[in-house]
Amino acid sequence: MKPLIWTGRVLSALVCFPFVMGAAMKLTQHPDIFKNLEHFGIPGTLVRTIGTLEIISVVLYLVPQTAVLGAIVLTGYLGGAIMTHLRLGEPVVMQPLLGAVAWLALWLRDKRLRELLPLRQLKF
Repeated sequence: MKPLIWTGRVLSALVCFPFVMGAAMKLTQHPDIFKNLEHFGIPGTLVRTIGTLEIISVVLYLVPQTAVLGAIVLTGYLGGAIMTHLRLGEPVVMQPLLGAVAWLALWLRDKRLRELLPLRQLKF
């Protein structure tokens, strides 16, 4: 079981990295963030709010007791990102992939979730 848990932890870290970097850029009000928000039609006044929500989501996801709630919140955040990109006719590949990896990572690191959603052998 240890390899499953450690694989889940590594994948969780990889999932959290873009959220943490994005939140850091938003909270420090990096100029590129304002350009991106303008491109997406989101007011720049929301930059700190969005960054704060990203950090809260990541913390919820990383704390074992709140990890499922964190995964739900991250999935919702990614759903909003998907809709934002689709509205502008931009491709959406990374957002669904990131969401799927987030849930896979949580499934690997949380025994309760593996019991709730067991993998079953396919029989043909």
